[in-house]
Amino acid sequence: MTGAAVRRVCPAGHDLPAGTTVTGVCALCRRVQVLDQVAAVEPSLSRAQVSVALDTVAPSDARLRSLWSALAADPNALATGAPPMVGLLVRELIACGSTTFTVPACALCTRTGLPLTRSDIGGLCQSCRHRYLATACARCQIVKPVAGRDRDGRPVCARCADRPERECGICGRTRRIATRAREGRPDICVNCFRLPEATCSRCRRMRPCSFAGTPEPICLTCVTRTTARCAHCGNDRPPTANWPEGPVCDPCYTAALRRRGVCTGCQQTRRLLHPPGPAATLCADCADHHPIGPAPACSDCGIEDKMYERGRCASCALHRRTDELLRSGPTGNILPALVPVGAAITASRAPRSALSWLSRGAGATVLADLAAGRLPLTHQALDAHPHPRAADYLRHVLVAASVLPERDEDLARIHRWATSLITTIDNPTDRHLVHAFTTWAVLRRLRRRSEHRTGPHTPTGAARKQIRSAVTFLAWLQQQGLTLASTSQGDIENWLSTGPGAPNARTFLTWATQHTHTSSVLNIPLRSRTTTTPATDPEERWTHLARLLHDTTLEPADRLAGSLLLLYGQQISRIAIMTADQITHHDSTTYVRFAHDELPLPDPLTAVTQHLLQHGRTHHLGVGSPPRTPWLFPGHLPGRPINASYLADRLRRLGIHAQAGRRSALAHLAAHLPAAVLADLLHIAPTTAVRWKHQTGTNWNQYAAELITDHDQ
Repeated sequence: MTGAAVRRVCPAGHDLPAGTTVTGVCALCRRVQVLDQVAAVEPSLSRAQVSVALDTVAPSDARLRSLWSALAADPNALATGAPPMVGLLVRELIACGSTTFTVPACALCTRTGLPLTRSDIGGLCQSCRHRYLATACARCQIVKPVAGRDRDGRPVCARCADRPERECGICGRTRRIATRAREGRPDICVNCFRLPEATCSRCRRMRPCSFAGTPEPICLTCVTRTTARCAHCGNDRPPTANWPEGPVCDPCYTAALRRRGVCTGCQQTRRLLHPPGPAATLCADCADHHPIGPAPACSDCGIEDKMYERGRCASCALHRRTDELLRSGPTGNILPALVPVGAAITASRAPRSALSWLSRGAGATVLADLAAGRLPLTHQALDAHPHPRAADYLRHVLVAASVLPERDEDLARIHRWATSLITTIDNPTDRHLVHAFTTWAVLRRLRRRSEHRTGPHTPTGAARKQIRSAVTFLAWLQQQGLTLASTSQGDIENWLSTGPGAPNARTFLTWATQHTHTSSVLNIPLRSRTTTTPATDPEERWTHLARLLHDTTLEPADRLAGSLLLLYGQQISRIAIMTADQITHHDSTTYVRFAHDELPLPDPLTAVTQHLLQHGRTHHLGVGSPPRTPWLFPGHLPGRPINASYLADRLRRLGIHAQAGRRSALAHLAAHLPAAVLADLLHIAPTTAVRWKHQTGTNWNQYAAELITDHDQ
C-alpha cells in the first residue's frame, strides 16, 4: 500500500521540490525579498515591471542567489551599481523606464558599461580597483597594484612577481622570461626584450612602440602621463605615489626611501620618513603612521634602501650580477686576471648605471666572451672585434685595472685607420706611394712623439689630414691624366684652387720631392697663421671669474677649470690633463704648478680643489673606472682624463669661451709681467710670451723703469 505524498514547505510556507531540505531562505523567499527591496526604492515603476526586470536579469536560482546576497550585504548597492549582478539589474530597470536610477559608472574614471566592484568610495571598474588598492611592493618598495604574493604572503607588483626562469634564446642566460617561444622565435628574457618598431601614431617616427600591431601604435616618448603638483618639491611631475600629504614625484619618492640618519625616537640609524621631506626625524617604527610602512632591509647587506631586485639593494644586485657574468665560463670560476675588473665594476659610484651597462651595454657582452674563454685576453683580439666601440671601451677598463698592458691608443687607432684607407686605393703605384709616406714619414714622426710625450694623448688630427690629402691629391692627378713624376708647379697651382683643404698636401709633396718621386721641385707655400678670435672683454672676464669663485651651485670641476683658464690663461687641452700632484697645500694656502714654480690660488678655490682631491669628479664617470686616479679631471673612459673638447663645451654652457677667455687672461698678465717671468710661470714658450708683450704694447724697458720707480718710492 502506497502512502500519501509528503508536502515539503519552507519556513515561509512556499512549496519545495521533492527531496529538497531548506532550513533558511528558499529561492521563492529570496525572489520576494529582492522584489520588495527594489520596489521600495523604485517608485517610478510598478511592482509588475520590477518583477519582469528581475526575471530577465536572474532567470536561474544561482543568479538570484548572487543578487540577493549582494543586496543583503550592502543596502546601498542599487545606488552604486556594484557588484556586477546589481549593475545588470539597474541597467535593466532603466531599460524598462526607470527614472530613479542612473547608469552605473566607475567612481574614479566615470566610465559606464563596465562591471563594477564594491569599495568604500563606490563602485570601481577593474582597472581603477587595482590602482585604488595599490600598496608598496615588498621587493621594490614602489607603490603599485598588487600582482601577487611572495612566499611570506607580502604583496608584490607585476615587475617583481615571481616568473618562470628559463634560458634566454638571445643572451643564453637563465633569466625571467618576458615573451615565450612561439612560431620559431625563442624565449626572450626581460633584459633582452625590446618593443617592436612601428610608426608612432602621434610623432610619426619609426620607434619602438606599444600596441605596434594596432592602428594606433604609441612610442614611449609620446605616452601621455598624468601630472600633479608634488607635495614635497612643488614641481608638476607624474606622481609615483599618493601619500597623506599629497602626490609625490619619483625623485622625491626615491629620496624619501634613501634618507637615513639617527632617529630621534629610537636613537638608531634608520630610514627617516616623518615628517615628510628633508626634515624627517623619525623612522617608520617610531612614526604613528606612514604610507611606506616598515622598511625591509637588503637581504645581503642589511641596509634600508630602495630595493632594486628581489630584496636586494642596487649595490648588492650589482655584486651578484657581476659575479654571475664573470663566472660564465665552463669551470664556473672567475679568471684570476679578471678579478680586478670585477672589483672596479662593483666599486661604481652609480650602481644602477653599472647594472644598466651589464644588462644592455655592448661592452658587457665582450666581457662575458672574455670570461667564458670565447675571446682571447689580448689587444689584438679586441682590435679585431666586430663591435670596435664596445671593445675599445672594455680595453680602457682592462688597462685601468692593469689586466692589459698600456699602449698608445691614438697611435694604434690611426695605424688601423690608415691601413683601411690605403686598401681602398685602386692604383698599385699610388697605393705603394701612400703606404711608404704613411709608414716612413707620418707614423714614424708620431712614434717618435709618442715616446717623448708628457700627456696621455698623441695628437693625430694633422696626421690624418696629411694622409687623406695625399690620397685625394693622387686621385686628382689620375683624373687629370697626370702622374706624380710628370706633375709641374703649374699643376700644383691648379690643385690649390680645388678647395680649402688642398694645402694639406704640402707635407706629402715635400716628402715626395726629397725622395725623388717627382721630376722637379714642387712646393706649396706655407700658409701664414692669423689670429681672428677676439678676446673676452675684461669686465666680462671678471664677471665670469666672480661667479666661478663664489657660486657654490656650479660643478666643482667646472669652477676650477674655468678659473685656471681665466686667471692663468692655460690652454683647455692642458687643463684637461692636469694631475692631482700639480695641486699642493701648505701654510694655509693652495698652490697650483704649471711648470716648476707654484702659483697661489684664490681662497674660494681652496675648498673646491680639496673636494676634487678627496672625492674626485663624481659625475659622468664610466663603469669600471678605478676608485683612485692621478687625473685632476677624470673622464668618462676608465683611467683617462676628461676630453678637452667636452670640458670646453661644459664651460661654453656657462658662457665662457675657451680661446677668447685665454686671450683675455694672457693679455692681462702680459701687461703686468715681463716675458721671461710669464713664460716660466705659465709654461709657455718665451717667443709666445714676447709676442704677447708686444701685442699689449709693453716691453722689458717699461718693466725695468717701473721697478726703479717702485724702488725709489
